Amino acid sequence: LLGSIIEGTQTVMWSRAEFHETIQSEKLCLDLELLPSKAAQQGYHMPDVITVRVQMDSDSFHDVAVKIERPTFRKPFLGGFKNRVTGVEFHNAGSQTVPKKDLKKELHYFTVFERNRYQQTTSPTSTQMTKNGLYVSNISDKLITPGKYLTAEEFHKRRLEAVIVLQKYFRRWHARNIVQNLKEKKRLRLAWEAQEELQRKKEKEDKLRMEQERKLNPKTKEDFDLLYHALESWRQEETERINRTLTGAERKAALCGLLEQETELIASIGRHKLNADEDNQQKAILHFLEKCAQPKRWKACDGKITEMDTEYTLRARELLEIYRSVSMNDIPKDERRDVLLTLRGTVKEHECKLTQEIVELIDREVDLMSREVKECNLEGLRKRICTLFLQYIKIPKFNPEVARILKVPPDPLKLYKNIHFCRSCENYLPATEFPIPANSRTIGRCHLCCKLDNVARQRESFLKYRLILENLRKSEADYKDGARIVFLVQQQHLQYMIENIWGCQSALSSCNDLYDLVMVRWDKQQEWSPWNTILLTKDEADAHLKLHNLQEAYEASFIHGIKHKHIRAKKYFAQIPVMTSLFHTRANAS
Repeated sequence: LLGSIIEGTQTVMWSRAEFHETIQSEKLCLDLELLPSKAAQQGYHMPDVITVRVQMDSDSFHDVAVKIERPTFRKPFLGGFKNRVTGVEFHNAGSQTVPKKDLKKELHYFTVFERNRYQQTTSPTSTQMTKNGLYVSNISDKLITPGKYLTAEEFHKRRLEAVIVLQKYFRRWHARNIVQNLKEKKRLRLAWEAQEELQRKKEKEDKLRMEQERKLNPKTKEDFDLLYHALESWRQEETERINRTLTGAERKAALCGLLEQETELIASIGRHKLNADEDNQQKAILHFLEKCAQPKRWKACDGKITEMDTEYTLRARELLEIYRSVSMNDIPKDERRDVLLTLRGTVKEHECKLTQEIVELIDREVDLMSREVKECNLEGLRKRICTLFLQYIKIPKFNPEVARILKVPPDPLKLYKNIHFCRSCENYLPATEFPIPANSRTIGRCHLCCKLDNVARQRESFLKYRLILENLRKSEADYKDGARIVFLVQQQHLQYMIENIWGCQSALSSCNDLYDLVMVRWDKQQEWSPWNTILLTKDEADAHLKLHNLQEAYEASFIHGIKHKHIRAKKYFAQIPVMTSLFHTRANAS
């Protein structure tokens, strides 16, 4: 049996009545007297711990407690012998080690077939040496001499040198690839910059050409504002030149001549304006009628737009088609006669003084056409028919859909609540005819009086500020974060900010071309406001919106200047009651 020594790290083996073991060159002796006298008996049970006396020196002994390890499995039968006299059986002892695993259970068996084959080389060869009775020529023999012996150090040194050479060539190839990639990126970057520069030049040329075209053929109010602004710039330049180069009577004569030229130009602009008003009036009438004929639209929960025609919209569409046909010129007489008969049948549905007059004019034109009267002599009559029919269309009794679009409601009592007095032209006009800034407390002049005052005195063009405001509102709508302040700011407020706070130039490059300037958020994480904005060019704005940390991107002095402009803007907009409420709302949110 194997025992483990509790005190120490040694092991003692004992068999029958003697214990003997040598551990680390020391002889251990076990005193058999300490063992129980019944150890040899058949029914003896070994205790868990036994005491063994170990001889350390010639004179000293030491008692050691030995722990008996019980077998964890059933001891297999390994054979033995039997005493015939006493009948006692003695079995062969077994070790206390874990039994070996049965490898046969883990093996996978497969069948192998063996075959014998003969293998013969394709070119059988042989060697022969010179001997007695045989001569072999040595002309083709080669003499081989041993080379220099290569030691291990020399071999490793040569291999290291070869590795260094390979690394040099690889690094050269890798560096060459990096340089080529950098050159390719630089080429693409320069090509892109050149293309962007050409694109900017083309856009600027197109813008100038469009502005020149608008000045040559003005059609809208903004076109005439540009024309008057150009006239004022020319007048100021000529006045400055005359004051700088001439004196006395010559200066007065030159100023009188300049005044006459300015008068002629103003008259010419007025004639263009009359022609443009005629075209715009016809377009406005068609736009008004098309608006009446539009079907009802609403957006469903799934995002689809539903359209529905009512009896009123169908009636308005029918009147629109008749008006277009009546106002057309240079059409054959047969088609013109059919259009007039259709118009006659439409207006005769309602009997009143206006419809009777329209019917009389239609009968008169039909009679004149039957008498072969020239087209030029019928122009006045046809215009009168169109005018009376337009009056017919604008009456809600004949066209119910027009009631929601008319500026003057059918019920006069509704006008009393929304009518204001213009102190300039001394007319009573609805509130929509007055420019009412957010910081104003009284009603000022109407739109027409402001326009006349601008043409007569300042002659400013507000197109550039309107474009900046439209781009700003479009960009804020794309954020989809519920921005409100940008839609409360009016054009005159934005003009004050650009001119008085930002100085009509970019905060970075000092570019003063208003067509190339845009307003964006200073901190893109917060809603746009006059105290959270910056004026930049389009390229600078794109680069600014890509920044993540403004303190790292800009210098402290630049940030201080921007913050100062924000304070000035906040002080100006604090006069507006709506903005003041937003101040408190933002402060509470913070």
